[in-house]
Amino acid sequence: MQRRYILLVIVAASLTYSAGPASAAAELTQEMIDMYTAVEALPPTATRMTVCYGFRCRRRMELAFTGKERATLRNILAKGRGSPAAERKAIQQAFVWFDHRVGKEVGTSKRVASADIRTLDAAHNFDCWDTTRNAMSLLLVLQDWGSLRHHTVDNPRYRGNILVGQLPHNTAVIVERKSGTKWIVDMWPTAYGQVPDVMPLAKWLEEK
Repeated sequence: MQRRYILLVIVAASLTYSAGPASAAAELTQEMIDMYTAVEALPPTATRMTVCYGFRCRRRMELAFTGKERATLRNILAKGRGSPAAERKAIQQAFVWFDHRVGKEVGTSKRVASADIRTLDAAHNFDCWDTTRNAMSLLLVLQDWGSLRHHTVDNPRYRGNILVGQLPHNTAVIVERKSGTKWIVDMWPTAYGQVPDVMPLAKWLEEK
């Protein structure tokens, strides 16, 4: 019963998210909704997002963006207005800001690259499920603010083929408006404070 109620709230929130006059997002897709319902978390709004950590969102914090923080992020993205490539670099810097902002509060300043259960420190790390939800949420917030001029947020993507030595992994994705090229935004392979991986989705799908 509780899960059904949360699902209804998430669906309602997704409709509200897309209904605002300044919203740059379409209604959340089913794949996006599924990422939140899987851990019984609400999707982001223009003012707040749930930050997942501790592996598969077992720990979480609510990040409510202050006016100053919103201005900072908008200024970071403004530096990428000139071209899609410049915007992708600005997105990377926005995630460095996010990493520092969250790390100060919950201790993920200790996080390491490619963290999983073998790290033996879930409380201070993100697994790829956490980074995918966090990245998708932050990108949706930036999109809602109208700060993404050259890209839109796409469905998260999964890879994994043990027959060729490719371990399971997933990531957030953006689409370049002009070319239609899909790019991944992936914090998981990088350590605290480093820029996230940004590369064409086609290349990411082939990596091991």
